[in-house]
Amino acid sequence: LILVSPDYGCSVEMARIVACLSVPQIFLRPRDSGKLADDAKAQYAHEDGDHLTFLHAFVAYESTPMNERKKYCWENFLNERSLQSAANVCRQLEGIMSKLQLPLVSCENNRRKHESQFSYDYTSIRKALTAGMFLQVAYKERTGDYKTIKDNQIVSIHPSSVLTSKPQWVLFEEFALTTKNYIRTVTTTMVEWLIELAPHYFDLENFPECEAKAELELAYRRRARYHSKT
Repeated sequence: LILVSPDYGCSVEMARIVACLSVPQIFLRPRDSGKLADDAKAQYAHEDGDHLTFLHAFVAYESTPMNERKKYCWENFLNERSLQSAANVCRQLEGIMSKLQLPLVSCENNRRKHESQFSYDYTSIRKALTAGMFLQVAYKERTGDYKTIKDNQIVSIHPSSVLTSKPQWVLFEEFALTTKNYIRTVTTTMVEWLIELAPHYFDLENFPECEAKAELELAYRRRARYHSKT
Protein backbone atom coordinates (compact mmCIF):
# COMPACT_ATOMS: atom_id res chain seq x y z
CA LEU A 1 0.00 0.00 0.00
CA ILE A 2 2.74 2.44 0.97
CA LEU A 3 4.90 1.71 -2.07
CA VAL A 4 2.17 2.27 -4.65
CA SER A 5 0.51 5.27 -2.97
CA PRO A 6 2.80 7.99 -4.45
CA ASP A 7 1.63 6.92 -7.92
CA TYR A 8 -1.87 8.01 -6.89
CA GLY A 9 -0.83 11.19 -5.10
CA CYS A 10 -1.94 10.01 -1.66
CA SER A 11 1.10 8.69 0.21
CA VAL A 12 0.43 10.97 3.22
CA GLU A 13 -3.12 9.62 3.55
CA MET A 14 -2.00 6.02 3.01
CA ALA A 15 0.60 6.29 5.78
CA ARG A 16 -2.17 7.41 8.13
CA ILE A 17 -4.48 4.58 7.09
CA VAL A 18 -1.76 1.92 7.42
CA ALA A 19 -0.82 3.33 10.82
CA CYS A 20 -4.41 2.92 12.02
CA LEU A 21 -4.50 -0.66 10.71
CA SER A 22 -1.32 -1.54 12.61
CA VAL A 23 -2.65 -0.74 16.10
CA PRO A 24 -5.54 -2.07 18.21
CA GLN A 25 -9.01 -0.88 17.22
CA ILE A 26 -9.24 2.92 17.37
CA PHE A 27 -13.02 2.94 17.80
CA LEU A 28 -14.47 2.00 21.17
CA ARG A 29 -17.94 0.48 21.58
CA PRO A 30 -18.79 -0.22 25.23
CA ARG A 31 -21.73 -2.58 25.62
CA ASP A 32 -23.66 -0.12 27.76
CA SER A 33 -23.10 2.79 25.34
CA GLY A 34 -23.40 1.12 21.96
CA LYS A 35 -25.81 3.64 20.41
CA LEU A 36 -23.78 6.63 21.62
CA ALA A 37 -20.58 5.04 20.28
CA ASP A 38 -22.21 4.34 16.91
CA ASP A 39 -23.42 7.94 16.68
CA ALA A 40 -19.92 9.20 17.50
CA LYS A 41 -18.34 6.95 14.86
CA ALA A 42 -20.87 8.15 12.27
CA GLN A 43 -19.31 11.62 12.25
CA TYR A 44 -16.15 10.10 10.74
CA ALA A 45 -17.89 7.64 8.43
CA HIS A 46 -17.34 7.73 4.69
CA GLU A 47 -19.88 6.08 2.42
CA ASP A 48 -17.16 4.16 0.56
CA GLY A 49 -15.92 2.31 3.60
CA ASP A 50 -13.81 1.74 6.65
CA HIS A 51 -10.32 2.67 5.45
CA LEU A 52 -11.51 6.19 4.68
CA THR A 53 -13.32 6.31 8.02
CA PHE A 54 -10.04 5.48 9.79
CA LEU A 55 -8.40 8.33 7.90
CA HIS A 56 -11.07 10.79 9.04
CA ALA A 57 -10.81 9.76 12.70
CA PHE A 58 -7.01 9.98 12.67
CA VAL A 59 -7.03 13.43 11.05
CA ALA A 60 -9.60 14.68 13.56
CA TYR A 61 -7.45 13.40 16.44
CA GLU A 62 -4.26 14.95 15.03
CA SER A 63 -6.08 18.25 14.45
CA THR A 64 -7.09 18.45 18.13
CA PRO A 65 -4.71 20.41 20.42
CA MET A 66 -2.50 18.11 22.51
CA ASN A 67 -3.98 19.25 25.82
CA GLU A 68 -7.53 18.51 24.60
CA ARG A 69 -6.98 15.08 23.02
CA LYS A 70 -7.81 12.98 26.08
CA LYS A 71 -11.16 14.78 26.48
CA TYR A 72 -11.82 14.59 22.73
CA CYS A 73 -11.23 10.83 22.67
CA TRP A 74 -13.41 10.29 25.75
CA GLU A 75 -16.29 12.28 24.26
CA ASN A 76 -16.06 10.61 20.84
CA PHE A 77 -15.45 6.99 21.89
CA LEU A 78 -11.95 6.90 20.43
CA ASN A 79 -9.15 4.77 21.84
CA GLU A 80 -6.57 7.39 22.81
CA ARG A 81 -3.79 4.88 23.38
CA SER A 82 -4.32 3.32 19.95
CA LEU A 83 -4.36 6.72 18.27
CA GLN A 84 -1.16 7.73 20.07
CA SER A 85 0.44 4.54 18.79
CA ALA A 86 -0.91 5.17 15.29
CA ALA A 87 0.59 8.68 15.31
CA ASN A 88 3.97 7.20 16.25
CA VAL A 89 3.71 4.55 13.53
CA CYS A 90 2.75 7.21 10.99
CA ARG A 91 5.83 9.27 11.81
CA GLN A 92 8.01 6.17 11.50
CA LEU A 93 6.46 5.32 8.13
CA GLU A 94 7.01 8.83 6.84
CA GLY A 95 10.64 8.64 7.97
CA ILE A 96 11.14 5.35 6.14
CA MET A 97 9.48 6.76 3.03
CA SER A 98 11.82 9.75 3.09
CA LYS A 99 14.85 7.44 3.37
CA LEU A 100 13.57 5.41 0.42
CA GLN A 101 12.96 8.65 -1.49
CA LEU A 102 9.26 7.90 -1.83
CA PRO A 103 7.41 11.21 -2.35
CA LEU A 104 5.22 12.35 0.53
CA VAL A 105 2.24 13.75 -1.34
CA SER A 106 -1.27 14.52 -0.17
CA CYS A 107 -4.58 14.39 -2.02
CA GLU A 108 -6.33 16.72 0.42
CA ASN A 109 -8.63 19.07 -1.44
CA ASN A 110 -7.96 22.43 0.19
CA ARG A 111 -10.32 24.24 -2.18
CA ARG A 112 -13.29 22.28 -0.83
CA LYS A 113 -12.18 22.12 2.78
CA HIS A 114 -14.56 24.93 3.74
CA GLU A 115 -17.45 22.64 2.77
CA SER A 116 -16.47 19.79 5.08
CA GLN A 117 -14.02 18.92 7.83
CA PHE A 118 -12.71 16.16 5.55
CA SER A 119 -12.05 16.66 1.85
CA TYR A 120 -9.79 14.33 -0.13
CA ASP A 121 -9.52 12.77 -3.55
CA TYR A 122 -11.17 9.59 -2.35
CA THR A 123 -11.07 7.97 -5.78
CA SER A 124 -7.26 8.13 -5.76
CA ILE A 125 -7.11 6.63 -2.26
CA ARG A 126 -9.46 3.79 -3.24
CA LYS A 127 -7.41 3.11 -6.39
CA ALA A 128 -4.23 2.93 -4.30
CA LEU A 129 -5.97 0.56 -1.88
CA THR A 130 -7.07 -1.58 -4.85
CA ALA A 131 -3.54 -1.69 -6.25
CA GLY A 132 -2.23 -2.94 -2.91
CA MET A 133 -5.11 -5.20 -1.84
CA PHE A 134 -6.28 -6.91 -5.04
CA LEU A 135 -5.72 -10.32 -3.43
CA GLN A 136 -8.40 -9.54 -0.85
CA VAL A 137 -11.53 -8.91 -2.88
CA ALA A 138 -15.10 -10.12 -2.52
CA TYR A 139 -17.96 -9.97 -5.01
CA LYS A 140 -21.69 -9.66 -4.30
CA GLU A 141 -23.67 -12.38 -6.03
CA ARG A 142 -27.30 -12.22 -7.17
CA THR A 143 -28.36 -13.84 -3.90
CA GLY A 144 -26.94 -10.85 -2.01
CA ASP A 145 -24.18 -12.97 -0.48
CA TYR A 146 -20.53 -12.04 -0.91
CA LYS A 147 -17.94 -14.53 -2.15
CA THR A 148 -14.21 -14.08 -1.85
CA ILE A 149 -12.40 -14.11 -5.18
CA LYS A 150 -10.84 -17.39 -6.35
CA ASP A 151 -11.32 -19.38 -3.12
CA ASN A 152 -15.11 -18.77 -3.26
CA GLN A 153 -15.76 -18.48 0.47
CA ILE A 154 -19.23 -17.17 1.31
CA VAL A 155 -18.76 -14.17 3.63
CA SER A 156 -20.69 -11.29 5.17
CA ILE A 157 -19.53 -7.75 5.84
CA HIS A 158 -18.96 -7.40 9.58
CA PRO A 159 -21.65 -5.40 11.43
CA SER A 160 -18.99 -2.97 12.67
CA SER A 161 -18.38 -1.72 9.11
CA VAL A 162 -19.72 1.70 8.11
CA LEU A 163 -20.42 0.27 4.64
CA THR A 164 -24.17 -0.21 4.35
CA SER A 165 -24.78 0.11 0.60
CA LYS A 166 -23.76 -3.50 -0.30
CA PRO A 167 -21.65 -2.57 -3.36
CA GLN A 168 -20.79 -5.12 -6.06
CA TRP A 169 -17.03 -5.30 -5.35
CA VAL A 170 -15.22 -4.72 -2.05
CA LEU A 171 -11.70 -4.89 -0.66
CA PHE A 172 -11.27 -6.31 2.83
CA GLU A 173 -8.49 -6.19 5.39
CA GLU A 174 -9.32 -9.22 7.49
CA PHE A 175 -11.19 -12.53 7.25
CA ALA A 176 -12.74 -13.29 10.65
CA LEU A 177 -14.46 -16.55 11.55
CA THR A 178 -16.87 -16.19 14.47
CA THR A 179 -20.47 -17.40 14.33
CA LYS A 180 -20.15 -16.99 10.53
CA ASN A 181 -17.53 -15.91 8.00
CA TYR A 182 -17.02 -12.16 8.20
CA ILE A 183 -14.83 -9.73 6.30
CA ARG A 184 -13.71 -6.70 8.31
CA THR A 185 -12.38 -3.25 7.42
CA VAL A 186 -14.08 -3.08 4.04
CA THR A 187 -13.90 -0.49 1.25
CA THR A 188 -15.60 -0.34 -2.14
CA THR A 189 -13.69 -0.91 -5.36
CA MET A 190 -14.61 -1.19 -9.05
CA VAL A 191 -14.20 -4.04 -11.50
CA GLU A 192 -12.61 -1.64 -14.03
CA TRP A 193 -9.85 -0.87 -11.53
CA LEU A 194 -9.23 -4.54 -10.79
CA ILE A 195 -8.60 -5.49 -14.41
CA GLU A 196 -6.55 -2.35 -15.00
CA LEU A 197 -4.35 -2.62 -11.90
CA ALA A 198 -4.04 -6.40 -11.53
CA PRO A 199 -4.69 -8.07 -14.91
CA HIS A 200 -2.26 -10.86 -14.00
CA TYR A 201 -4.44 -11.86 -11.04
CA PHE A 202 -7.79 -11.39 -12.79
CA ASP A 203 -6.67 -13.39 -15.83
CA LEU A 204 -9.81 -15.15 -17.10
CA GLU A 205 -7.94 -18.26 -18.28
CA ASN A 206 -7.01 -19.12 -14.71
CA PHE A 207 -10.19 -17.88 -13.06
CA PRO A 208 -12.69 -20.33 -11.52
CA GLU A 209 -16.23 -20.43 -12.86
CA CYS A 210 -18.44 -18.11 -10.82
CA GLU A 211 -20.64 -15.04 -11.13
CA ALA A 212 -17.62 -12.80 -10.60
CA LYS A 213 -15.94 -14.28 -13.69
CA ALA A 214 -18.93 -13.35 -15.83
CA GLU A 215 -18.73 -9.77 -14.53
CA LEU A 216 -14.99 -9.67 -15.26
CA GLU A 217 -15.60 -10.91 -18.82
CA LEU A 218 -18.05 -8.06 -19.37
CA ALA A 219 -15.53 -5.56 -17.99
CA TYR A 220 -12.79 -6.82 -20.31
CA ARG A 221 -15.18 -6.53 -23.28
CA ARG A 222 -16.12 -2.97 -22.34
CA ARG A 223 -12.44 -2.07 -22.10
CA ALA A 224 -11.68 -3.68 -25.46
CA ARG A 225 -14.52 -1.73 -27.11
CA TYR A 226 -13.30 1.50 -25.53
CA HIS A 227 -9.73 0.98 -26.74
CA SER A 228 -10.90 0.05 -30.23
CA LYS A 229 -12.62 3.46 -30.52
CA THR A 230 -9.64 5.48 -29.27
